[in-house]
Amino acid sequence: MEFPILFLFISLFFFIDFCRAEEDLDASSSSSSSSSSSFYQNFDVSWGHDHVLPLDHGGNMIQLTMDKFSGCGIISKLKYGSGFFTMRLKLPERDSTAVVTTYYLHSHTPLHDEVDFEFLGGSKKTILQTNIYVDGVGGREQRVHLWFDPTSDFHTYSLLWNPHQLVFYVDNTPIRVFKNNTRLGVGYPTQAMMIEGTLWNGEGWASNGMPINWRYGPFKAIYEGFKIEGCPLDGPTNSSDCESSKYWWNGENYKGLDPKQLRSFQYVRRKYVNYDYCRDRKRYPKAPLECQQF
Repeated sequence: MEFPILFLFISLFFFIDFCRAEEDLDASSSSSSSSSSSFYQNFDVSWGHDHVLPLDHGGNMIQLTMDKFSGCGIISKLKYGSGFFTMRLKLPERDSTAVVTTYYLHSHTPLHDEVDFEFLGGSKKTILQTNIYVDGVGGREQRVHLWFDPTSDFHTYSLLWNPHQLVFYVDNTPIRVFKNNTRLGVGYPTQAMMIEGTLWNGEGWASNGMPINWRYGPFKAIYEGFKIEGCPLDGPTNSSDCESSKYWWNGENYKGLDPKQLRSFQYVRRKYVNYDYCRDRKRYPKAPLECQQF
């Protein structure tokens, strides 16, 4: 009778862990809040100027619109060398097949660094794709089915970027971790980057050839929370300063995930990730170096 009892205890352990992870996700979603920082303080319109509309007098909420003629984008006034970057988004409603909404970092250099949140619209569900470019080389896509409807309300999307790790968060829950393993030959984003958001036509790329259903257009995404916590690099600051522990996001507590974050992260990875380039053997017969365990 020892084996059934042992099996019962193991099953109970995993059930409790599952429930705790669910509670962590629910708590993270409900505790997210918006920032009162103004768009005009930290951002400009990068393209499609007549498709970007402030929804209040203070510039705390900005609407991006895409129609048959144009999409649009916003961009930070400065570049940053590290930081904790957060934006709250409400994605286009209804059938948004082939409509791409983004929030990302980009260095705007010939061999660029880039860190992406890409929301790929669909007829039933929006998929979140993340990607990382280092020195112009990307191909590090991961896709997540979100555990909520990102079109019905605002949710918080954040990037922690420091000398130790790059972490993607959704409502304070880590969904992806990319460690700095340059000592082992793995590339890591180090170039100063700007913060951007765009809404654009992804036909032929984001929808497996499916066209946009213009009956539901124009498509609108709303951005809010424009406070930036980052190390600016357009002034006299040099890149080594951006690694300093004087910035809270570079401290000891941000070298890795804490136990609660790790539990939530592992739960999301098990239940919601539906594509990971690290596991794509048709594309990468040998796993990329960063996908190997160190």
